Amino acid sequence: MQNFEYCTPTRLIFGKGVIEKLPEVLGGIGKKVLLTYGGGSIKKIGLYDKVLQLLDGFEITELPGIQPNPKYDPSVLDGVRLCKENGIEVILSVGGGSVLDCSKAIAAGACYDGDPWDLISYKVKARKALPIVDVLTLAATGSEYDCGGVISRTETNDKIGYIDPLLFPVASFLDPCYTFSVSKKQTAAGIADAMNHILEQYFCEDATLMNDGFCEAGIKSLMVNGRACLDNPEDYTARAEMMFVCTLACNNIMSLGNSDSGWPMHGIEHALSGYYDITHGEGLAIITPRWMQHILSERTLPRFVKYGVNVFGIDSGLDGWAIAKEAIDRTYAFYESIGIPMHLRDVGIGEERLSEMAHHIAANEGLDSAYVPLSEEDILSILRASL
Repeated sequence: MQNFEYCTPTRLIFGKGVIEKLPEVLGGIGKKVLLTYGGGSIKKIGLYDKVLQLLDGFEITELPGIQPNPKYDPSVLDGVRLCKENGIEVILSVGGGSVLDCSKAIAAGACYDGDPWDLISYKVKARKALPIVDVLTLAATGSEYDCGGVISRTETNDKIGYIDPLLFPVASFLDPCYTFSVSKKQTAAGIADAMNHILEQYFCEDATLMNDGFCEAGIKSLMVNGRACLDNPEDYTARAEMMFVCTLACNNIMSLGNSDSGWPMHGIEHALSGYYDITHGEGLAIITPRWMQHILSERTLPRFVKYGVNVFGIDSGLDGWAIAKEAIDRTYAFYESIGIPMHLRDVGIGEERLSEMAHHIAANEGLDSAYVPLSEEDILSILRASL
């Protein structure tokens, strides 16, 4: 078991109707609010009007139009500018993980005099950030309970995970009812995203029995409740548990004391959505079983056997290689069964730039020190297998 330090200062406010506490929470932080949101879904479900009604008396500046795979230019740069021009005291993110990721970058950039990319690329460490509060409308990324986010820079095909303890939200409002209107495509992508967050922590060199149980239960819950959400989008119990698991899946609580895995599947997928702007969860689902197959070896076999037996209930009396291969096949089959396209060509990615992406990943993602080290040749092999 590895040494660790752990602190999660975010206040989770979970359940039906909890948004009524929003004025109380924001009022204790500041009155000048930057309201960030995406493409308008919060207006369709009435959440936008509800927020404005609750915040009567606050000074609201709006930053709409934040895209999936949030963009440095224009969204982060526009947000930083608005914060500085309007003396913003707190950022209120209303939407999914992309809106919140973008808001985190804005929060740091607003307190920095140089190019905000200096912070995102770790050229400079942030010394201060604006406080962030979020109202979540999509269960997927776990950004509501961690201090990281992912930002894309289109002109360089970079998609960078930016992590800083200053970026934990002060409070996250989690009402599962706001996820009822999420499309089947985005619900499925959210299931895949959260499952992969757990898998990135599960496949490591040094793990504990408790953490393994935590991860295995999380994956099973996502599969069961995810299907229920797809079958009945307004199943509150299923939506609530899915939201809860997604929240816990990405803040390291499931892997305290584990060795670091390097998060190789995310490292590979970042290039896919950095170059092609595909849906993150779909990219992860495509890569995951191919990565699993690529790293299966005598060394990794025991992890796959445990995964297959404890998650999928495969007969432990079978040959270990048979268990491992069936576990990989069942992982693929689950993603396919919830409607995710399982080939890169299905999402518009062909052979043309695979070598370029493999080089970019090898040069920028540090996967030579992952749970199973990946060279540029390994990465290219995984990408080709995913076509």
